Amino acid sequence: MPATEVEDLLRQLAPRVLGAVVRRYGHFDLAEDAVQEAMLAAAMRWPKQGVPDNPTGWLVTVASRRLTDLLRGEQARRRREDVVAGRTLPDQWLAPAADRAAPDADDTLILLFMCCHPSLSPASQIALTLRAVGGLTTAEVARAFLVPEATMTRRITRAKQRIKDGGVPFGMPPPSERAERLAVVLHVIYLIFNEGYATTAGPSLQRGELAVEAIRLARMVHRLLPDDGEAAGLLALMLLTDARRPARTGPDGALIPMAEQDRSRWNAAEVAEGVALLTDALPRGPTGPYQLQAAIAAVHDEAPSAEATDWPQILALYELLLRISDNPVVALNHAVAVAMVQGAQAGLDLLGRLQSDQRIAGDHRLHAVRAHLLEMAGDRQAARESYQEAARRTMSLPQQRYLNARAARLAGDG
Repeated sequence: MPATEVEDLLRQLAPRVLGAVVRRYGHFDLAEDAVQEAMLAAAMRWPKQGVPDNPTGWLVTVASRRLTDLLRGEQARRRREDVVAGRTLPDQWLAPAADRAAPDADDTLILLFMCCHPSLSPASQIALTLRAVGGLTTAEVARAFLVPEATMTRRITRAKQRIKDGGVPFGMPPPSERAERLAVVLHVIYLIFNEGYATTAGPSLQRGELAVEAIRLARMVHRLLPDDGEAAGLLALMLLTDARRPARTGPDGALIPMAEQDRSRWNAAEVAEGVALLTDALPRGPTGPYQLQAAIAAVHDEAPSAEATDWPQILALYELLLRISDNPVVALNHAVAVAMVQGAQAGLDLLGRLQSDQRIAGDHRLHAVRAHLLEMAGDRQAARESYQEAARRTMSLPQQRYLNARAARLAGDG
């Protein structure tokens, strides 16, 4: 198997292996170190020797051996057994084999809620889950938070240490605690999806394996909490968004904006499933931000063409969303909807207010939207400059190429 395919497989297996090892042995921090060493060993061997028949079992076995060495080295095994024996009934001492799935829940979902433990700060919950469950590197998590990689390394290390010191058990929390953690769980899954659908940096516009994993996690949460409207709304939003992925790039990997996409290439099954989820969730209320975003995505997906898009309805939905969300990206998208309904200048006026919001003032998306609206308004020179500024600020190479191409086209037209 080529090294790239091995890398994709390992990224998919990593959270499941980590969940299995933590379930069996505990020691989240040391377990992650052991799993990372197992992943490294597999990355070196499998491209040459082939993938074993049971890759998960192979990884769990190697990680378990390494974890045993780490525990012996620190004399942690005996201390852990003493602590567990003191607070666990004798008939609960035996845990299932590490490479056997727990009967009542997916280990990955248990790991997801564990990383979102209330003892951690919201930022640490999200960072740790992206690292341990989403399979993102520390550098990718740092970009998602817009902080230096060294800062994120310290944050994740502190989070793992807090879980260790707090003796957080590996298992699904009771229903009362699930509700407390759900908002963070959903946000983390959404961040994983966003990194897969629109990669923040590098040569590729999207990383399909991350988007697929986020949808898988969202399905698990929805199955666990079938009556929660926001869990259903998030799954619907991701399906309705992911449906466009096949048409987002050309044969050369170049970005194709939604207005220019071949809608026949959109995934009709995902659109239908997303609309059905949303239709079922909305009447049950209350309506949350994920449901509103899913409704906006559904309006886009159900339009037969870009010209037929119901922008007044989208604008009304964004105005509802702004009432319950202080997200600057929502405000940015609202400005686009205003421009499509009321004219480019109305949208530009709203963008002027966003320039003072430090959460998005330096983001390439603000400059890209300004460029688009300036182009709509007929100010080609200012639009070209804004496209160039947006290209300088993004770390995604496909987005850089697209933005620079737009700027070059405006220069040629002039």
